[in-house]
Amino acid sequence: MSLFKAASTVSLLTLASRVSGLVRDLLMASMFGANALTDAFNVAFRIPNLFRRLFAEGAFSQAFVPVLAASKTRDGEEATRHLIGHVATMLFWALLVVCVLGVIGAPLLVWLLASGMRQSPDGYHAAVVMTRWMFPYIGFMSLVALSAGILNTWKKFAVSAATPVLLNLSMIVAALLGAPWFEKQGIEPIYAMAGGVMLGGVLQLAVQIPALRSMGLMPRIGFSPAAIRAAWDEAGVRRILALMGPALLGVGVAQVSLMINTQIASYMAPGSVTWLFYADRLMEFPTALLGVALGVVLTPQLASAKAAGDGERYSNMLDWGLRLVVLLAVPCAVGLLTFATPLVATLFHRGALHDSDVGQIALALMGYGAGLLGLVAIKVLAPGYYASQDIRTPVKIAIVVLVITQLLNLVLVPWLKHTGLALSIGLAALVNATWLLIGLLRRGTYKPGPGWLKFILQVIAASALLAVLLLWGSQHFDWVGLRSNGLLRAALLAAMMAGAAALYFGALKLSGLNLRQLLRR
Repeated sequence: MSLFKAASTVSLLTLASRVSGLVRDLLMASMFGANALTDAFNVAFRIPNLFRRLFAEGAFSQAFVPVLAASKTRDGEEATRHLIGHVATMLFWALLVVCVLGVIGAPLLVWLLASGMRQSPDGYHAAVVMTRWMFPYIGFMSLVALSAGILNTWKKFAVSAATPVLLNLSMIVAALLGAPWFEKQGIEPIYAMAGGVMLGGVLQLAVQIPALRSMGLMPRIGFSPAAIRAAWDEAGVRRILALMGPALLGVGVAQVSLMINTQIASYMAPGSVTWLFYADRLMEFPTALLGVALGVVLTPQLASAKAAGDGERYSNMLDWGLRLVVLLAVPCAVGLLTFATPLVATLFHRGALHDSDVGQIALALMGYGAGLLGLVAIKVLAPGYYASQDIRTPVKIAIVVLVITQLLNLVLVPWLKHTGLALSIGLAALVNATWLLIGLLRRGTYKPGPGWLKFILQVIAASALLAVLLLWGSQHFDWVGLRSNGLLRAALLAAMMAGAAALYFGALKLSGLNLRQLLRR
């Protein structure tokens, strides 16, 4: 499979995951609304996801995959199979200990993440119960990350990229079937969603097993003390642990920022955590699609250019990626800033979600939109450092940006409440991206190509026209009042999106921008 084909496959499957995730969120918003119990679920779900960043696709994957790939190339497949077994053994026992401690310490974890929920005793109790139900999810997802690392090293990308869809489908089934059944039994329906999360974890791991077996790569987990000692003494295992140090720091910084913001939101009006959650889900849609696609395509290309000592190719690829970021992220940011209410109303405004919730989610979405360009640009700029095997610089920047985020919270949150939390993240992302860019420019590794000023002016002009159209559409129609006519509202949204795309790209073409040449580079 070619690199571009592999990247396209991953991007399409990421799109499927995001769409199914959006359907899941729409359903939850309709069925459960925004209240203390939905806050409890979102807090409880965030806790295993926090640890997942450490033990799964975060620090562990960043350390495991390079060591695995090097072993396969240098030592051969048989030695690599032994390494996989030793890593699986250490990971299994570490996860077992973590999951037991997590279930026991659920009250402490909820307090650390959202102590403000104690203002609502029922919500706090529900968060503790659901944390206990869902904490073992990190065990399944960490083993999924192990499997994904193995499959990706052997250039089998589809299975691991498709598995997130299973979580969303499980939660959809839990909402449609589990929640009504729980209600009939006298149990809060929201608890069914915790069961859906666990089912999703089991299914995601289960689908990896046939693929691993067919390739003869099924890890052999050791259960005896001798097997554990042998795994600990394995040089590859020690190397992974050493590499996880800086990776853990980088991942930890992001998670600390998330914990702080959730903690602050928990002290605000009931529903604040949920408002931010839904806004974050919508913001992640363009971020994931643009960021994942560009990151997957550019990262190996940049690394290859660096390894070959081809500085010109490296700079040209980075330049191409940044032009695509500006071309696509700027209009998306304009859309979030000017068209937030229609988006939120059309997608989430039904069932238990109140009219007032639409406005609150829209305000948070606008806050994220202010920094969307930075959030996407980081996905291109950070690999520019990783290609040089420089992890420390992005981590150092991330630590300083964490401090900046909290200073912004001190200024913005008393004034803008939950919107201030979203805006702080957005503004801090712009600082992060700018810092990364300046660093690459100072090193001389990135030299901007000709025509940037003209290109930026073309994008600004087209985006200004786009903003006018979207502002008109946002104010001309009563998007919240169209709740009773969902089909008409959806049709209006589709028409506005189509018109916006035609206007933006049409204006760029009239300004003289050759889109085909830009995309083909």
